Amino acid sequence: MSFDRSIKIAPSILSADFANFGQEIQAIEKEGCDWVHVDVMDGHFVPNLTFGPPAVAAFRPHVKTFMDVHLMISPVDQYIEAYAEAGADMIVAHVEASTHIHRTMQAIRAQGVKAGVALNPGTPASAVAELLDLVDMVLVMTVNPGFGGQKFIHSCVEKTHDIRQMIGDREVHIQIDGGVTPETVPLVAAAGADVFVAGSAVFKGGSVENPAPYGANIRAIREAAEAVL
Repeated sequence: MSFDRSIKIAPSILSADFANFGQEIQAIEKEGCDWVHVDVMDGHFVPNLTFGPPAVAAFRPHVKTFMDVHLMISPVDQYIEAYAEAGADMIVAHVEASTHIHRTMQAIRAQGVKAGVALNPGTPASAVAELLDLVDMVLVMTVNPGFGGQKFIHSCVEKTHDIRQMIGDREVHIQIDGGVTPETVPLVAAAGADVFVAGSAVFKGGSVENPAPYGANIRAIREAAEAVL
């Protein structure tokens, strides 16, 4: 996939109908999403429990775009190979979850997949300064991870701007995850982010039987982001 900074919408399937993941993935792609975002939680690093490698492997045949797998797990290194083999196009690990985050990024790349590094709201931008030549994406959490439907944390806008300055001309995406809506997305798009994870804001009002609202929601977020560029 060639690099570009165009706006990308990555619906989080954590907000999809759990009984219909395959059809939900097909529906959001048909309705115009760019990536499919998979939130992996371990009940330890974050207070929730979600998808293991077999679930991700089951999603994979349905994803025709790009699947980024966000590992909110600690320890993380011993699971990288399993999620790569399950079909992740990108694996994202948290600065806070790894004692040796540089080694973790090397381990992800060694699997032949793209590498992303994530920052919780309380972690400063400087935490990724030494990793920018090793990663394909920095994920800025704009809520504390573990639950969907939380309110956007506004102090993360300045952090996003700082990371964009640090990236310079490197081919590194900035992804925003948490509280993304047509109201909040212009703030972080203007600060330099280009990939936006949205769960409830994409899936609200629609279903596998009635996917048109997914498309309307995706377009609303995209248009709000593009309007400030």
